[in-house]
Amino acid sequence: KSLYSRKFVMKITFSFGTSTTCLAAAAVATLSLTTTSAFVPAVRQQAFFSTTSSLKMAEGALTQDELKKMVGYKAVDDYVKSGMVVGLGTGSTAYFAVERVGQLLKDGTLTDIVAIPTSIRTKEQAESLEIPLVTLDTHSKLDVAIDGADEVDPALNLVKGGGGALLREKMVEVCADKFIVIVDESKLCDGLGPGFPVPVEITPFCHEHTLRTIGELPSCKGICKPVLRMGSSSSNQPDGDDIAVTDNGNYIVDLHFDEAIKDAPAMATEIKSTVGVVDHGLFCDMTTAVIIAGKEGISVKEA
Repeated sequence: KSLYSRKFVMKITFSFGTSTTCLAAAAVATLSLTTTSAFVPAVRQQAFFSTTSSLKMAEGALTQDELKKMVGYKAVDDYVKSGMVVGLGTGSTAYFAVERVGQLLKDGTLTDIVAIPTSIRTKEQAESLEIPLVTLDTHSKLDVAIDGADEVDPALNLVKGGGGALLREKMVEVCADKFIVIVDESKLCDGLGPGFPVPVEITPFCHEHTLRTIGELPSCKGICKPVLRMGSSSSNQPDGDDIAVTDNGNYIVDLHFDEAIKDAPAMATEIKSTVGVVDHGLFCDMTTAVIIAGKEGISVKEA
């Protein structure tokens, strides 16, 4: 086994608006970056980070929104450059990445950026920030896409789509040279499934038949309960009496698992092959890096 480590220490200054917490008023922190490469058995899932950048924060508790803001801003600062085509994700964490792109365009730090939104609400946010927008019809190749996730496993497979935008998210993010995922540490898991339902977007035609068919798939049978999403498509918690409808006019079935998914890529293939399924919220083998905000700072896990 070989081990190589480097450590750099420098001082940096943060400014995250007018929050009353420690980072809000340009608190000074210490950046400690450690890079390690070694052969580690796959069964050691607790060794989740092989490459980690830890950003030690000043004393004080941060709210979940502040953590989301930190990773959203860092993703844009680290990966978005002038002249790029950028995919804009959807959700409460991706919101801050979109906000940051707008800020940097407005102050001139970024120029000649065009972006592709992954939902109607992201499109509306981007337009309010005067971010130039295009579509995949004119720009099929993206430099980078930035989005949140509902769950992240040790192999960087994801569950996405809690906010109902899974189809457009996947269509955009699969076209990006780099797909950067931004989460807080509560989204990390040992196995996908039990911690967050897996959404599946299906056609309205004979939707009850498709729901039953998914539940009877070999990879799903006996370990999950398919539930039709009701109310708003942007929440997997029932909040209305009508069937939830996505931006694409489809329905969503949420798969509630009793145990961890043993082979997420195999399940993804099986669900996608089902007639009546448009797409699903398993994002496998797509992630370039995950930026994670936690109580101890920011860490980056690279694929």
